[in-house]
Amino acid sequence: MDTTLHTTPVFTSSSLRRLIIGGSMIALSISLSACSDADAVDAADKVNTAEETVFAIPVETQNITTGDITSTYDTTAILEAKEEAFVVARASGIIEEIYVEEGDYVEKGQALAQLDKRRYELSLSKAIADLTGIESELDKVNKVYSKKLISDDAYDKLKSQYESAKASVRLAELDLKETTITAPISGFVASRNAKVGNLTESFQRERMFHIVQQRSLQGIVYLPENELRNVVVGQVAKLTVTALGDQTLSANVERISPVIDATTGTFKVTLNVPNEEHQLKAGMFTDVSLEYATHVNTTLLPRKALVTIDNSHSVFVVDNGKVRKVDVSTGFENNEVVEVVNGLKGNEEVVTAGHHNLKDSAPVEVVNS
Repeated sequence: MDTTLHTTPVFTSSSLRRLIIGGSMIALSISLSACSDADAVDAADKVNTAEETVFAIPVETQNITTGDITSTYDTTAILEAKEEAFVVARASGIIEEIYVEEGDYVEKGQALAQLDKRRYELSLSKAIADLTGIESELDKVNKVYSKKLISDDAYDKLKSQYESAKASVRLAELDLKETTITAPISGFVASRNAKVGNLTESFQRERMFHIVQQRSLQGIVYLPENELRNVVVGQVAKLTVTALGDQTLSANVERISPVIDATTGTFKVTLNVPNEEHQLKAGMFTDVSLEYATHVNTTLLPRKALVTIDNSHSVFVVDNGKVRKVDVSTGFENNEVVEVVNGLKGNEEVVTAGHHNLKDSAPVEVVNS
């Protein structure tokens, strides 16, 4: 007889509650784990997508051109009158009249002022009277000299007095003439210091008038000695005058100093500046651009496209939506363009704005206005 006793598990209310809670926690853990894995997959997909998306850099471009370019040396100058005169009195006296004012144009020999001439008129009258008396006496002596009625010494003395009297008359005439102050050159009256009623002394240092001839001016520039080989007489220079609204005028090299200033290391160049229309005035400031040589039909690059680092030059060329960095060799240049001697064919499209942060092969978007 089998006496084995079979028993059935009995759950109390507290043990049943623990069992339910434990099962719920396991289910929640499995659910959270599944959610975390899904989020991680989504994040990885987003990173991969971001890595695959590359934005094009906006740039402005221009096409390379072909043309002529001139090598220049830029400096400054102050225009000067090529011909000027400071007028002083050659006679002494009171200034009675002034005939011209500042800004007037005068011809050579034209009267500028008049001094009191009465004293000089009297001196001339006296000199003429003395000459007349000696002439009369000499006429009488000539009649008897041939008869040897007068000694040779007396005759020679009288002739000497006669010549001296004639010289006194000419001197008195010159003194009288110089009481009228005249213009030594043709030109404009730049300044008038003379005043009616003032006493002026002959050949005094005070200048009565300053006259300048402005039909042709000159500009003086000083160039460094290493430019001496580039400058020749007749060479063209362009002048830009601020006072005339940056108007550009032509000049040419008239003289080149043969010596170098040891103190400054420069040499003097004199420019001839035509001024037939009297637009320019002595004392005007001007920018000077000396033209050395011209290269014709050469490749010209916009200056703002050039990237220079440690004296090495390069440009970014746009090709199929990307840029290609190209090293170039340059030649002549001005404010607008640079001559490309080597590195470009002459038909490329180059970046002129936005290239400072570019790298080789970077994608770009052309946004020319």
